[in-house]
Amino acid sequence: MTQPAETSVFVYVGTYTGKGSHGIYTYRFDPATGDLALLGSTDAENPSYLAITADQRYLYAVNELGTFQGEPTGAVSAFAIDEETGLPALINQQPSHGQAPAHLSVDREGAWVYVANYSSGTAAVFPVGDDGALGEATDVVQHEGSGPDARRQEGPHAHSITLDPGDRRAYVADLGIDRVMIYDVAGTSGKLAPNDPPYAEVAGGSGPRHFAFHPSGRYAYLINEMGNTLSAFAYDAEHGGLTLLQTVNTLPDDFEGRNTTADVHVHPTGRFVYGSNRGHDSIVVHAVDSDTGALSYVGHVATGGSTPRNFALDPTGTYLLAANQDSDNVVVFRVDPDSGMPAPTGVQASVSMPVCVKFVVR
Repeated sequence: MTQPAETSVFVYVGTYTGKGSHGIYTYRFDPATGDLALLGSTDAENPSYLAITADQRYLYAVNELGTFQGEPTGAVSAFAIDEETGLPALINQQPSHGQAPAHLSVDREGAWVYVANYSSGTAAVFPVGDDGALGEATDVVQHEGSGPDARRQEGPHAHSITLDPGDRRAYVADLGIDRVMIYDVAGTSGKLAPNDPPYAEVAGGSGPRHFAFHPSGRYAYLINEMGNTLSAFAYDAEHGGLTLLQTVNTLPDDFEGRNTTADVHVHPTGRFVYGSNRGHDSIVVHAVDSDTGALSYVGHVATGGSTPRNFALDPTGTYLLAANQDSDNVVVFRVDPDSGMPAPTGVQASVSMPVCVKFVVR
């Protein structure tokens, strides 16, 4: 009888490189113990957010910069993932068409990469060649407007760009204008065409940051950086519209310190939604009502470090890895399948200024 091939699980960590990080770190992950074994690093400048193709052959990273090749823009980089070692190797780079790119997504076919540029409030789309290389941008859109916070919302700040489950639309959470802008990307390849409806709005001063769809395709969740809230939406798959259902706090009622939220993810089972708090330094857990999409509070867990940025659930939902930017560590948690609560395993990896965590299972 033929034995099944051994599964390899890799973890990729994107970082800020201002304190000595080399760029992207690759670890082998042991799903039995949660252990992380460093395999190597790949040089890149401020590869703060990563995206990996569905076939796991290519990795894309934003280079969160204010200047690239002498121009006032950041960059986006393409990497090929070595089949044997798991290590990414640079293919090419393109200007991101905006300063401080903060997030990117790749469609399921690996044909297009979408980038959100925070400081400039722009979103851009790039074609991908057969070899994984990025072509020149085929479209760039400039957001307009401002919010009630004169310091942080003086103009648009596109913070993330997320594709819907069918790759028909792109959703750009813009912190500066308190909107999730919606673009039709299926009608004309390589274009960000305004959808109808063109956006969803949240309360003024909320500061939308990251956005995640529920695996059922019926709901979506938005974490609001400035308001320290999570917003639940009903999702209209036919027209792309979002209807606000509920907004809940990410902090305990008795917390009085300063805090901003960062990331949001839905458990693979769809039963729980997780958000990260920077200041309270925690992951908040809410349970999802499968009939309505509404959230109910479950609990908080300390992230074992300072300033958790992004975090990741492994594809089985058994583990959660939190990237603590200001304490230079990635902490491994095991998720209780019944309560959804993460518990620290005692495993952590030391890495300078970690921002983003991504899993690859082969």
